[in-house]
Amino acid sequence: MSSMREKVYQYTHQRLLNGNPPTIREVQKAVGLKAAESARAHLEALVEEGRLVKRSTRSRSYALPPDQQSSGGRIPILGQVQAGALTTAVQDIEGYVESKHANSDHQFFALKVRGLSMRDAGILPNDLVIVRQQAAALPGDIVVALVEDDATVKRLKFASNRVILQAENPDFADIEVRPEELNLLGKVVEVRRYYEPLGSAGL
Repeated sequence: MSSMREKVYQYTHQRLLNGNPPTIREVQKAVGLKAAESARAHLEALVEEGRLVKRSTRSRSYALPPDQQSSGGRIPILGQVQAGALTTAVQDIEGYVESKHANSDHQFFALKVRGLSMRDAGILPNDLVIVRQQAAALPGDIVVALVEDDATVKRLKFASNRVILQAENPDFADIEVRPEELNLLGKVVEVRRYYEPLGSAGL
């Protein structure tokens, strides 16, 4: 393997372990390649070698093979959840993040947020929400819920035989469903924000 391909692998591997898949252009800049297509070629070669897997044709499409996703003191990052309109829930593990909850008696997972509907609760796009899996929650809790197989993060409210998934931004409408239509994935117990790309230090 060339030294450049190894640099591409090490950078991408660390970003994926930290739950922050890089774009091809980020890989290009991090390792000093002149063209994004050169970075893409190295990434595709790593897929052929079995050191990475490719999930789709989107920009951040590369992931670690299952045998490299050792969790240790980490919890899995399960794709993205939309703070706004509903979006199909993604169960693919994108990476892992260090967490004090990893060895808890409860099950935890992390989701990356898109959208601005929870802005006034301090939850912004690209934040990671740490979620404790539970099937019930109290009024006022911020939850991740499935409604007809779509996932969203909202504040939980109840009103006259209806469940209200309340946005924390006046530009977004609340979502109202019947109790039997709601599938609660869990309660948000922590929000993390990174001001620099994860895994980029020293590269």
